Amino acid sequence: MNKGKNKMVFKVQENETIDDCLERIQKAGYMPVRRTEKPIFKEVKNGGKVNYKPAGRQITFEAMLVE
Repeated sequence: MNKGKNKMVFKVQENETIDDCLERIQKAGYMPVRRTEKPIFKEVKNGGKVNYKPAGRQITFEAMLVE
């Protein structure tokens, strides 16, 4: 079995729910083992000052190949 294909990272797309992503992972023959969330910030300029405000989050799943 190819060693590089045992793990794969799946990102939850903008137009899908977490359940849709989990279903996509299962259909690809993988099982999720880790979920991570990263915050997404946007720059907001007030005069000459730049502030960062939360704009969302990126959810990713690390999955292992089901044998």
